[in-house]
Amino acid sequence: MREDFLHYLWRLARFDLRDLRTTEGHPITIQQFGLHNTHAGPDFDDARLTINGLQWAGRVEMHLRSSDWYAHGHQEDPVYDGVILHVVLEEDRIVYRQDGSQIPCLELRGRIPAGLRNTYWRLLHHESWVPCAGQLTNVAVPVRTIWLQRVLSERLERKAAAFTELVARSDKDWEAAFYQSLARSMGGKVNADAMEILARSLPLRVLQKHKHSLLQLEALLFGQSGLLPEAGADDAPYVNRLRREYALLRVKYGLQPIPATAWRFLRMRPNNFPTVRIAQLACLYHRSAQLFGKMLAASGERELRNMFSVSLSNYWKDHYRFGKVAKRVERRLGDTAIRSILVNAVVPAYFAYGLHRSDDRYREKAVDLLEAQPAEKNAIVANWKKLGWPARSAAESQAQIELKQAYCAPTRCTSCVVGCAILNRDDPNDAPLLTVHEETHLYALTG
Repeated sequence: MREDFLHYLWRLARFDLRDLRTTEGHPITIQQFGLHNTHAGPDFDDARLTINGLQWAGRVEMHLRSSDWYAHGHQEDPVYDGVILHVVLEEDRIVYRQDGSQIPCLELRGRIPAGLRNTYWRLLHHESWVPCAGQLTNVAVPVRTIWLQRVLSERLERKAAAFTELVARSDKDWEAAFYQSLARSMGGKVNADAMEILARSLPLRVLQKHKHSLLQLEALLFGQSGLLPEAGADDAPYVNRLRREYALLRVKYGLQPIPATAWRFLRMRPNNFPTVRIAQLACLYHRSAQLFGKMLAASGERELRNMFSVSLSNYWKDHYRFGKVAKRVERRLGDTAIRSILVNAVVPAYFAYGLHRSDDRYREKAVDLLEAQPAEKNAIVANWKKLGWPARSAAESQAQIELKQAYCAPTRCTSCVVGCAILNRDDPNDAPLLTVHEETHLYALTG
């Protein structure tokens, strides 16, 4: 059992409220449970209680065992002197404020309905892909749909915060921040970190000075990537020109390339090779060095797609890597790659800019753009579909990814609407009994 289960019990009054008493035997009447505090400090604020005939207003703190008060160092924090009730699963030590007064304690052990306890136990100790795998379809579709909308908002706010931090690190240059975010999104899952490191090693202002020469842009990016072959390894005229240009530009700007070992090629489709993505990034900034500004001015999805649709230079029409000739084709950023850019670079930038400017139009553009994209194809989205919860758009697939990573993986069922819907049955005692093995483990932990 974890403390978040106690928060759930208190927040929704899901424990036996009859004849409440402190561990010293004083009667307790709850007028107001208080507001759940998700930040630092006691767990609930603004509670209203009557204890032994005296009315109290203040904070409520919760622990599995009362001795956790001291284990967490609350006795040294004056903020906790405002706690009017200590709610615990078990009192194993009397707790005092800094002035020496004893904090009233309510023990919940014995007040938790057996069925509710069993359901929570199974969610917490699940062996499925997600805790609620066996009960997910019992939760109404509208409940799940509304919850996905909430989780999507959390994901967009988190991504917007990361983009805003990138803007701050870029001296409040939104173009430079978008350049790094775009590079990362073009790296895909495998080379995202390497592409972002490449962008950080080569400032956008340097690229902007050479935007009129595609060869110089390619020389800068390939040289900085560490992937540019040494003399003798590939002596094609194009590669020789790249080496010469980079040698001059490296000295001019004091550049230091990243190690070639940062890149991954194994088990990747050739169109996704980092060499191809770097060449495409060069083409994008050859076409326009103000991509963030163009993105803000774009009238809709079609204009955005056209903005990121670029053809590669002649060498890359029959190469995926340096020195290895392939079938000659017109290599462009494909639909899947452009969708990835829209979802992972454009949407967070729109949302962050909307928050920065307090302009709902950009936040709405972010959501509308996600809803216009088909659902992503990855293991997380596929597993939700197997459980009977298919995503209908990128908005829903992004929310499903966040749900799995932020709620299911850390087993935050009591903070999840789906988890609470499973716990909130009409009859809290209507749940299968725990097995003998489960009971043994449960009581070994909780007594």
